[in-house]
Amino acid sequence: MKLETKCLHSGYSPKNTEPRVVPIVQSTTYVYDSTEEVASVFDEPTKSLIYSRFANPTVMAVENKIADLEGGVGAMCTSSGQAASLLSILNICRAGDSFISTTEIYGGTVNLFAYTFKKLGIECIFIDKNASDEEIMKAFKPNTKAVFGETIANPALSVFDISRFANIAHKNNVPLIVDNTFATPALCRPIDFGADIVIHSTSKYMDGHAVQVGGVIVDSGNFDWTNGKFPELVEPDESYHGISYVETYGKAAYIIKARMQLMRDFGVYPAAHSAFLLNLGLETLAVRMKQYCENALTVAKYLQNHEMIESIKYPGLESDVDYPLTQKYLKGASGVISLVIKGGKENAMKFMNSLELASNEVHVADIRTCVLHPASETHRQLTDEQLVAAGIEAGMIRLSVGLENVEDILADLNKAFEAIK
Repeated sequence: MKLETKCLHSGYSPKNTEPRVVPIVQSTTYVYDSTEEVASVFDEPTKSLIYSRFANPTVMAVENKIADLEGGVGAMCTSSGQAASLLSILNICRAGDSFISTTEIYGGTVNLFAYTFKKLGIECIFIDKNASDEEIMKAFKPNTKAVFGETIANPALSVFDISRFANIAHKNNVPLIVDNTFATPALCRPIDFGADIVIHSTSKYMDGHAVQVGGVIVDSGNFDWTNGKFPELVEPDESYHGISYVETYGKAAYIIKARMQLMRDFGVYPAAHSAFLLNLGLETLAVRMKQYCENALTVAKYLQNHEMIESIKYPGLESDVDYPLTQKYLKGASGVISLVIKGGKENAMKFMNSLELASNEVHVADIRTCVLHPASETHRQLTDEQLVAAGIEAGMIRLSVGLENVEDILADLNKAFEAIK
């Protein structure tokens, strides 16, 4: 079977010849009929494939599927969610620029934004997502190039007010970038609410089976890059034959620049087999997300009334402070719950050690129920005072509710509670 490639953002074969199952094109290179043909592709890389460091037919098939799911004009997969976060910012920021992010985001992203970007000369201005519009507007500087937030924050589980932040970003002529990992397009499509760029760690719910690490960037095609703040998308790119991305690629300028410039140079592209496995997860995404939400809501209602629970955070509960935003943006609150066990660290560890069905692991959003105790595991190097400063209570447990029978999940939790009474 011969795979015909169109261009790097619109597909890899005509619809009437697509195979039933996405094939694994396990190849680094592609053969051409002549030297002239190779030269023409280097002049215009979107004509065909050059090298699997930045484009591969299997990966492209998955990119097209994710772009369709999110309602974007194009997508680019990366080797991890961190790589997606990195490139989404580097594509429009350079040394001397700044961008704004809410504080309630994934800890690894905080480190990337606050420390690594600082070394590159890019400033991240952190703001409280609950701050007033006026306070947020004051955070902008002349060199600010983007606003960043997470649909459902990990691990804070707060819900991002996408429309509000999109309006604020657009008033300042910059795009809104939204990490949609915990929601997935099955529960929320941020582009529908004004987001310009959407990213994911595909290692989580999109995969669902803990078998591949990956990320993706989706371009809405809606942002006007010609507003004067983004010359690198408008002016000729000296590193690629003087191409103007906006002039040549129109609505797909952002995602094509990310591929032709950043993926070319960084090479953080996933392997074909990883994309094949991701595609299997995507094919069941809608039904899995529905069940995650149903199971998690049942578990959350059980936990909120339990005598051994000090507090619980799940935006799907009507009592949760973010419930109105859940109703506005989400078709469900996903499957992750944050709970604080009475009795502190000792009881939390004993509770987790008493679980049998739930796995104790450093992961989340799996088909299997899993738990993590930050104070004794991922953040064990911190003192009690440092844990408080980081917002981590000694008895806090992150519970990722899986797809097992919910009665079995509840029985497992109940057994663990009995062990600490």
